[in-house]
Amino acid sequence: MTSKYLIKNVQVSGVLSDIAIENETITAIGASLKSDGATEFDFTGSVALPGLVDLHTHLREPGKEDAETVLSGSQAAARGGFTAVSAMANTSPVADTAGVVEQVYRLGQSAGLVDVFPIGAVTQGIHGEHLAEIGAMADSAARVRVFSDDGNCVFDPLVMRRALEYVKKFDGVIAQHAQEPRLTQASQMNEGFVSSQLGLKGWPAIAEESIIARDVLLAEHVQARLHICHVTTRGGVEIIRWAKSRGFNVTAEVTPHHLLLTDELARSYDPIYKVNPPLRTESDVMALREALAEGVIDIVATDHAPHAAETKECEWQEASFGMLGLETALPIINMTMVQTGLLDWNQVADRMSSAPARIGRYEKHGSNLVVGAPAHVTVINPTQLWRVDRDRMASRSRNTPFHGMEIPGVVQATFFNGRLTHKVGA
Repeated sequence: MTSKYLIKNVQVSGVLSDIAIENETITAIGASLKSDGATEFDFTGSVALPGLVDLHTHLREPGKEDAETVLSGSQAAARGGFTAVSAMANTSPVADTAGVVEQVYRLGQSAGLVDVFPIGAVTQGIHGEHLAEIGAMADSAARVRVFSDDGNCVFDPLVMRRALEYVKKFDGVIAQHAQEPRLTQASQMNEGFVSSQLGLKGWPAIAEESIIARDVLLAEHVQARLHICHVTTRGGVEIIRWAKSRGFNVTAEVTPHHLLLTDELARSYDPIYKVNPPLRTESDVMALREALAEGVIDIVATDHAPHAAETKECEWQEASFGMLGLETALPIINMTMVQTGLLDWNQVADRMSSAPARIGRYEKHGSNLVVGAPAHVTVINPTQLWRVDRDRMASRSRNTPFHGMEIPGVVQATFFNGRLTHKVGA
């Protein structure tokens, strides 16, 4: 069955245009295109972007379906403007074999709302001791190219070196959760003035920075690709800046919540603000924004981390780490980076589509909106405000730190492979 759409009156790379889509391809871009039997949508006042790509998503399936499933996470992703997500390996069982990554991959295909690319574990059970079936996952139907123990750090330098050497064979990348475990035992929030006042055990910036420093040197030594997950500190930014200035093959990501929220929010003792790595200081937030604008940090990644209510609606010390991110990511970037003048929409397209697709080697994603490109398209009205309501989210979980906040930017529609997967009011 042929699907034809005509997107009217949107900004495409700064030019007011229409976009014609037929089946899986963009067939025309220009002014005043004729509908020619296509379903027509007028999105006056909106911006069209290539479909967003998230390199860091927790979909929880298999094993933790009370918090999220591949289907519900895909629905949340489509609402947020994403056409591809990368499912982290800390499921139950862990995605450390070809069988599990193929299961996740096929669940994504069955949902059919976004491309779900499984991330394979670096080590067996994400315990950090013995390498997982990296080669088998790379050769599987899922064709895994990104490997991470996210949630845990690959803390042993020898294991990390071996992993970096291994993935070179098929142009893979190790995505490191930078957290020295001996420096963060029982840590609850950022180590600093606020943690000392609240009596909560601090999580020092050096725990993140020491692993970043070690691993950029290891990656350069073995000439492998390294990606640093969810950077949060000013010092981490400076280490990555130094590594890039030396030509090291390192990339890095920042989350929307680390571009906006600070450790001052912990004063409420509300576990909704408990996240790994923790919210840092205003100084760190500003450094992260500057680094994303400069390209020192390459991409935005959501670290969408859904949790069942009973694991968040409890005392701070007992609560799980993590926040929802897919449905609010683009509006938060609009608020923190575009409305502040730090990024334009072409740069947002790079940080949230082209660059993550390039890092993940997702060949059918991240293309500019041009004739002949795959029809992955996101449409956002950047000036329209909406109030975040945790009870109206597509995710099975409700742990958004933005509940009740009015934020600018409504994702009007998402097209995945030429099919409409989300439209406001539909």
